[in-house]
Amino acid sequence: MKANAPKHNAGYPTARKIRRACSNELYRTVKRMKVWVPKDKMDQAETIYFKKVILQLTWIYENKNNRKIQADWWDENVSAEIAELWDVDRAHLCAAFREAYGG
Repeated sequence: MKANAPKHNAGYPTARKIRRACSNELYRTVKRMKVWVPKDKMDQAETIYFKKVILQLTWIYENKNNRKIQADWWDENVSAEIAELWDVDRAHLCAAFREAYGG
């Protein structure tokens, strides 16, 4: 093995990293909303979010340095299902996600 060779592929993130990122982003969003979400609904939301990210992975990776565009994508493609699942106002959810995500 060469001394300067990277240990891992520098391309797309692994499924584990994506799932953990989705989980952390949702956790931070809930904290900013100051609501309680049961664990089973958090898990369901994480699954929804993870699947949508995997389906758009190429686009998300290409725009990895533009959090505003990614937050806009989240508002359009993910927020409605999660707002319905958690029974919260979608606009409040989107604002909390954007604040937590940095977009």
